Amino acid sequence: MKILNLNHITKTLMAVIFLAVSSNATAQQNTNNDFQSRVRFGGGLGLGFGSGYTNLSVAPSAIYDFNPYFSAGLALQVSYVRDKDFYESYIYGPSLILLTNPIPEIQLSAELEQLRVNLDYDDKVGGGSDNFWSTALFLGAGYRMDNITVGARYNVLHDSDKNVYNDALMPFVRVYF
Repeated sequence: MKILNLNHITKTLMAVIFLAVSSNATAQQNTNNDFQSRVRFGGGLGLGFGSGYTNLSVAPSAIYDFNPYFSAGLALQVSYVRDKDFYESYIYGPSLILLTNPIPEIQLSAELEQLRVNLDYDDKVGGGSDNFWSTALFLGAGYRMDNITVGARYNVLHDSDKNVYNDALMPFVRVYF
């Protein structure tokens, strides 16, 4: 049942993106310079160390501004997390990002994220591995100041048993140049 719901959500989201992109493409004839001026890049870098703990992540992203109110783009996330004597994981996958700005100061977002998780346990009780896909659909809102948006997003598909994130609600800082 969960797969059916996810497929329905994915198909609906893709149809909305297709309609938005195709209607904009027929309404305007963009030159190459115009296209480049509408693309913005951003992303995140993560680095965390502790006593026997390592967390490294890289998450580049790019969005295209269709107009002042609507943007869409892609992101990629790659992470390595290790907790000595307990587990080691590799997490990677793409995201589809939709942003809308009903007024310049407010940004609403939807992000469909599909991550592959490869997890190896190495605890004293017994080792093992778990490899799974973690799908997230984040709906968010934030306060926007030029290229920076600060807000919160909620994973409507959160599953505490098979998820990369501990909680469905997460704060974010989004920066695009």
